Amino acid sequence: MHPLLGAALELHPQVALRPEPFGALAYHYDNRRLVFLNHADLVCVARDLAEHPSLAAALRAADIEPNRWPSFVAAFESLKDSEIVRER
Repeated sequence: MHPLLGAALELHPQVALRPEPFGALAYHYDNRRLVFLNHADLVCVARDLAEHPSLAAALRAADIEPNRWPSFVAAFESLKDSEIVRER
């Protein structure tokens, strides 16, 4: 299991999500980064991260099939590097 799956994550408090037809735009007000979330499932999980004890729990709650989890881990690693999400 990837370590990020066990991490308690949340959207950074300085991040705003703006819904778009392709998913959402995430804008970080502190570092001024703009990141595209290119899938509605990714947006759903990102919004609900703080309500779950781990990324894996958030993926399960969103009914994301386990065979898709590696792509979500890669996406959330990138979002963490961009400071869009952070560990709680």
